[in-house]
Amino acid sequence: EGRRASKEHMSRYDRAITVFSPDGKLFQIDYAFEAVKKASAVVAVTADDVVVIGVERKAIAKLQESRTIRKIVKLDSHATLAFAGLTADARVLIEKARVECQSYRLTCEDAPSLEYIARFIAKTQQRYTQRGGVRPFGVSSILAGFQSDGTRSIYQIDPSGTYFAWKANAIGGRNFKSMREFLEKEWAPGLDEAQALKLTVKALLEVVDSGSKNMEVVVVRRSGLETLGDEALTAVVTEVEAEQEEAKGVGTSE
Repeated sequence: EGRRASKEHMSRYDRAITVFSPDGKLFQIDYAFEAVKKASAVVAVTADDVVVIGVERKAIAKLQESRTIRKIVKLDSHATLAFAGLTADARVLIEKARVECQSYRLTCEDAPSLEYIARFIAKTQQRYTQRGGVRPFGVSSILAGFQSDGTRSIYQIDPSGTYFAWKANAIGGRNFKSMREFLEKEWAPGLDEAQALKLTVKALLEVVDSGSKNMEVVVVRRSGLETLGDEALTAVVTEVEAEQEEAKGVGTSE
């Protein structure tokens, strides 16, 4: 009877988002992070004048229209968001963020800073961790763009409501830790656009098997967003794979 009572007691922490477990956890937030881990991967890399974002593109049904599936979206003229997690949850967050950006412009007659947008999204997600009758958003996202002084930035925003600025980062997927470790080793200040593109593709190839078919890459510039076409992306993937094969050959000969 004592064990049964203990299990029933523990299940209360498991099911309620507003009840802390004895070790200070909110289990529903942990479950939201699990939803992100099961999602497709997102990689973002800052270079001198651009931010490169790459996402893993899952296989779709033969008759499905691929252009309706978007993992990278614009929030404002200077802010781009890529997400990993539940698409329906992301759509709600994106809509809220877009409305806030327009509201800020109407009130202040200026564009909101990138950190302001990251803080708003984080605040919205945190609000859903402390009220009954709701659940946390099962979404992590990377916000990329340019600050008012022209510097490029990326922010990671999590289901718990935390946000941090990064130079390069990976979220989503079971292998996001190994991808992040790879970026930690390879990223360096002073990358140009071509180097950032190759680094993004290399990181995605850690989880993507069929090359350019299962990835989408965009370049975020001050002037706007550019999505790499199939030919340009295939060229980058081919170059990266050739370099990797050459490196393997050198390692084997030694």
